[in-house]
Amino acid sequence: MSATGLESLEHTVQLTHIWINELDRRLAWNNKPRAYRLLKAVLHALRDSVPLNEAADLGAQLPGLLRGAYYEQWRPGRAAKKKHGKANFVAQVNEAFKVDPLANTEQAVATVFGLLSEKITEGEIGDVRHALPRDLRTLWMAPYMPPGAVLL
Repeated sequence: MSATGLESLEHTVQLTHIWINELDRRLAWNNKPRAYRLLKAVLHALRDSVPLNEAADLGAQLPGLLRGAYYEQWRPGRAAKKKHGKANFVAQVNEAFKVDPLANTEQAVATVFGLLSEKITEGEIGDVRHALPRDLRTLWMAPYMPPGAVLL
């Protein structure tokens, strides 16, 4: 592999760490593996809640390593058959936390949405939000958790 290829790989690893560290800081969990699990669960639920073209457009703006996690086990044909809405979205995220449930899943999701709003272009975030069911969009409007707040 060329030096350029390695630099690109190192850059996506660094970006992924930045995203996870920032999310962990916002959640005040001091548990980066758990923050990564939340980020991945929200990205999967988000991917499954928007039309195929919006899911692909969002995925294109993720760092390469997160993009791989985002598309992991994705079956585009099956996503269209899933029920959408806030309750199903929250239930899908909760599936990743069966062993150590979240204290407030909606606030945790809103915190991830806040991070995405800062990391993804404003136009794409607008498109994704617009594609979401109305009741789920309310979570995106909530501000992210302030530093020091704790969600268990």
